[in-house]
Amino acid sequence: MGQIVSDVTDILDYKDAKKQAKKERKEILAQMDADEAEKTNLVKKALATQRAKYGASDMTSNGVTEGAVLKRLKDEVSSPYDEKRRNNLAKLKQTRAKKPNLLKSLLGRLDDLVG
Repeated sequence: MGQIVSDVTDILDYKDAKKQAKKERKEILAQMDADEAEKTNLVKKALATQRAKYGASDMTSNGVTEGAVLKRLKDEVSSPYDEKRRNNLAKLKQTRAKKPNLLKSLLGRLDDLVG
């Protein structure tokens, strides 16, 4: 009887752990989305500031392509977010519920059950 109670408890604990892992994954993905939106907004603000500086100083963009400026700004802004993204991806890989192996549990107690 104790084995049945143990197995049922393992299954219920697994279901709870699975729900918790799913909740944690959703939170991590939401944080990653928020970081990406924040990074995009920072790039837009930096680009607008750059354009305003060039316009105020009557600089022309001869020889400087907008693509090059945008790439440089993206690289400057994205470096801290890249580290956060790597950390969040590592967290996602770690959020898994350990699935109980009932067959292995039974085989481990086979001697007790038979003898």
